[in-house]
Amino acid sequence: MLFGRIKSLDAILATAEKKSLHRTLGWFQLTLFGIGCVIGTGIFVLTAAGAQKAGPGLMLAFAIAGAICIVAALCYAEIAAMIPVAGSAYTYTYASMGEFLAWTVGWALILEYAVAASAVAVGWSGYFSGTILQHTFGIHLPAYLSAGPLALGGAPGGLINLPAVVISFLVTWLLVIGTSESAKVNAVLVMIKIAALLVFMFLTVPRIDPAQFNPFLPAGLFGGFGTGVGAVGAAATIFFAYVGFDSVSTAAEETKNPQRNVPIGLIGSLVFCTVFYIVVAAGAIGTIGGQPIMGPNGIPFPTGSEELARQCAMAEHAGKLVCSNEALAHVLRQIGFGPIGNMLGYAAFIALPSVILVLLFGQTRIFFVMSRDGLLPAAWSKVHPKWKTPHIVTMITGCAVALAAAFLPVGQLADYANAGTLYAFMMVAIALLVLRKVQPDRKRAFRTPFAWVVAPLTIVGCLFLFFNLPLVAMLVLPGWGVIGLLIYFLYSRQRSHVGRGIDDPEEAELAGMPKPR
Repeated sequence: MLFGRIKSLDAILATAEKKSLHRTLGWFQLTLFGIGCVIGTGIFVLTAAGAQKAGPGLMLAFAIAGAICIVAALCYAEIAAMIPVAGSAYTYTYASMGEFLAWTVGWALILEYAVAASAVAVGWSGYFSGTILQHTFGIHLPAYLSAGPLALGGAPGGLINLPAVVISFLVTWLLVIGTSESAKVNAVLVMIKIAALLVFMFLTVPRIDPAQFNPFLPAGLFGGFGTGVGAVGAAATIFFAYVGFDSVSTAAEETKNPQRNVPIGLIGSLVFCTVFYIVVAAGAIGTIGGQPIMGPNGIPFPTGSEELARQCAMAEHAGKLVCSNEALAHVLRQIGFGPIGNMLGYAAFIALPSVILVLLFGQTRIFFVMSRDGLLPAAWSKVHPKWKTPHIVTMITGCAVALAAAFLPVGQLADYANAGTLYAFMMVAIALLVLRKVQPDRKRAFRTPFAWVVAPLTIVGCLFLFFNLPLVAMLVLPGWGVIGLLIYFLYSRQRSHVGRGIDDPEEAELAGMPKPR
């Protein structure tokens, strides 16, 4: 039966116990992990893309996306406390709705984690090329080395985004050498980001001009199906700014006392970041304005398009927020704080790699568990004897992230990542309802309040944002899904441990399968 392979919670927990990752993380490190991933490209870079879609309505977009993430986080918190193993939405779906749907979620999570990591690498490249090379050393990196060729309409002169490739490989190396070491580096980088944003708010909020918020919704609340503009369309893109809070759940298997610490890390990081986003957006738009550049039909030019790039090259638009690749540093330069703007650019340059780190961490742990279940090659779940990390799958993932970062622009990557993320979030909400129904008596260290209201709100909210993505991004998910289904039916289904009646990884060797190590 297609939907009949459900892996029991007891089997999942037993498998994780016999072939587990080392538990080193506490609630504080988890919260910093979440903040480290959430505060990044979304606010440092996508502020400009969001303003191009919604204008001052960007603040409302942050609120809409944040509200949907809050209800999704409540769903995640209950299941992550019940099933404190690596795998996130993939594992939760496997335990509630079976292997087939779990595979679709695991495959969609590649869009959330790996593609999102590529987007952040491209965002980091913008600060490296702008703040570090251009504004500090007066060096202009040639277009053929600083941008990929595959933007909407084509990126003039772009060949490869070399800085994005380099940072992808550096972060991959850091993750290979150890989780605990990565968490320590991440904690330092998070503090740098928070300090930079506090300085930004201190300098911009007192200078807010209410006139800059008029009109508040220049592209309207809804831009229309498939356009991806308006406040709701911006929310669908800005949703990327929150991607990462669920990465806390992927670290459950490496967490001490996960029933307590995982919910704290999930909800704490999300609430903290939501407040930051709204205030920072208000400071950016309220000082230099955030009105989009409109096309002849009254609809903002698409972000990442050749036409928008042409408009931004004109002197009349050069100083606009929507034209900057390093939005927050640009704002400070425009209001007379050039040196501090450069310092904020340095902070983004130093700290954005922490976002890549957490996203790569999440992706490798998803692959690790899928390999442990027999759906991916057994070698992918090998743990390095010295570093205690899944080194093989980490290196494979790092290469894939670098490849996407080399050729695609940040706006498109963010929208593609959002498509996969929204699907995964929706499936977690459904899994919560299924587990409440089929396993009502299982111990729950954290119970989602009003679950039969919160979970449906999450499902509706995810569908709402998905259908307000640009049409191309909406089509990416089913297209990517078809590729995943081909792999599942041609390779994974026949090798599945559950499909072969193997609940214990030790039994894999007896069944003639390579023993996962």
